Amino acid sequence: MPIKMSRLNSIREVEHLREWLREQRKNITTTVMVCGGTGCRASRSQAVIDAIGDELSRQGLNPSVRLCVTGCHGFCEQGPVVIIEPGNIFYCHVSPDDAFEIVYQTVMNEEIIERLLYTDPVSGKKVRTESEIPFYQAQDRQILSQNRMVDPCSIEDYIVVGGYSALPKALNGMTPADVINEIKSSGLRGRGGGGFPAGRKWEECWEAPDNEKYVICNADEGDPGAYMDRCILEGNPHLVLEGMMIGAWAIAAQKGYIYVRNEYPLAVKHSLIAVEQARELGLLGENILGSSFSFDVDIARGGGAFVCGESTALMASIEGKVGEPRAKDVHTVVDGLYHKPTTLNNVETWANVPSIILNGSSWFASKGTQNSKGTKILALTGRIKNTGLVEIAMGTPIHDVVFNIGGGAVNGNLIKAVQTGGPSGGCLPVDKFDLAVDFDVLSEAGSMVGSGGMVVMDEETCMVDVAKYFLEFLQDESCGKCVPCRLGIDRMLEIITDITEGRGTPEQLDLLEELADTVAQTSLCGLGKTAPNPVLSTLRYFRSEYEVHINEKRCPAGVCKALITYQIDPDKCTGCGVCLKGCVYNAITGTKKQVHVIDTQLCEKCGICRSECKFDAIRVV
Repeated sequence: MPIKMSRLNSIREVEHLREWLREQRKNITTTVMVCGGTGCRASRSQAVIDAIGDELSRQGLNPSVRLCVTGCHGFCEQGPVVIIEPGNIFYCHVSPDDAFEIVYQTVMNEEIIERLLYTDPVSGKKVRTESEIPFYQAQDRQILSQNRMVDPCSIEDYIVVGGYSALPKALNGMTPADVINEIKSSGLRGRGGGGFPAGRKWEECWEAPDNEKYVICNADEGDPGAYMDRCILEGNPHLVLEGMMIGAWAIAAQKGYIYVRNEYPLAVKHSLIAVEQARELGLLGENILGSSFSFDVDIARGGGAFVCGESTALMASIEGKVGEPRAKDVHTVVDGLYHKPTTLNNVETWANVPSIILNGSSWFASKGTQNSKGTKILALTGRIKNTGLVEIAMGTPIHDVVFNIGGGAVNGNLIKAVQTGGPSGGCLPVDKFDLAVDFDVLSEAGSMVGSGGMVVMDEETCMVDVAKYFLEFLQDESCGKCVPCRLGIDRMLEIITDITEGRGTPEQLDLLEELADTVAQTSLCGLGKTAPNPVLSTLRYFRSEYEVHINEKRCPAGVCKALITYQIDPDKCTGCGVCLKGCVYNAITGTKKQVHVIDTQLCEKCGICRSECKFDAIRVV
């Protein structure tokens, strides 16, 4: 049960509360942490939470054993995840039926349940503790590690682990100029995609000649497969709030907004709870902690469009207008929300601020490269063994992320490429995997760090089809306000569709490249300017695949339906009939124990027969 706490009226009272809360928890001997993030909830973690809670009560273990429902731990494919402290015991794929054993054997008798331990896919060995799992060992988890320590709906948890220590430090001993200089010295760059120096943005907003200013947290994360910001906001919303408070103090803002996707109901819920808890304690509102600083935050729900992640479109959406970008001849730090100076950073950027203020800029700058400091959270997905959220020091080679953390290819195929930076990022071949995760390095290579998406592709991936997929997404999400983006993406998609359907000509490749360059240079906002990246990068590194599609009317990866044919290998077919039963188009004929045949006129190339065949008898030609 949450403890009813009084409003804090001074910095000293924050520390007294922290000491009191820690004293109250000294009788807790064991903590059972169950991931309650969206990924684990999709695997019925709420049922696991309820079952463990019921079992703890039945065994009379409250309050010496604490059940803590946390945010995302990162290793989403292993969920539901349970960690037991002390001991750092890591259980994965937990079901409600495991609750009795977890409580009776591990909590009460300190026995390990072997079948719930993680199995390393490389070595095949069972791993007992979270810290021993290679997926975690290869990371530098500065932000994500805090998710497992706190209940996101408990401000008490955040305060106990040291939360709301940076804000008092900023208010008590640092001027706004001091805070800004610390952020500038740290080298923190925006984690939302652009990589603009955060300290420089704050300084320009601070210097803007207006008494009414705003700070905004951009949690409108729309990249396919990206969920870094969602998991931070779901798992540790007070960390983000504290970062915003420090930023508001630095630029003299009185009002802030967290603009969060309405499709993220858990992030919306936890943000609302965190704001209300902070208000009740006097950490938001008038004269915070007895100082002259007054600041409050509201939650704004997203407009349901990818383009609303662009700064000016986001601000228009908050104002109740259509979420369309506008020209930035005057930057938003001067002319932003309601035409007032505004500092906008994404969730991960704000989440880095408290640790920089507490530990100093040199601590943050000690990680990373010369121009890309600190750590970066990536959403690692695709054709690899280990998928999930990972946090690495900037400068880590792509190879280390894919093979040391990701564990390499999942199905024995050769890894072919990685796409970084979301739909506006680029595709890099495996011979570029020595490149560092660095804003400038990836940009020079034709890709980008972006918000942090990283999709691994193997030899069964068609790079022309990948470019087509992202263009289709961007075509749907373009607001259509400017001609280069509205028409340019359409024309690029038309050309690539021609190529994937066998109508492509060699001349179209030069036209496609020229068109992509024009769209990148002349579009109004970041969506249009980066939309050609998937096209330009695949042309740069995988041009031969385009040429095979055009000249040989063939898709080397066997993906583009218009350019492939399914055949049954007579030497491998046993006549089992599984493919015949699975074909919904009646395109397969044959009798039992005789070689089957595919009628190419009836075949719709859906691939069901190939996935059903246990003898690898169906091939793509």
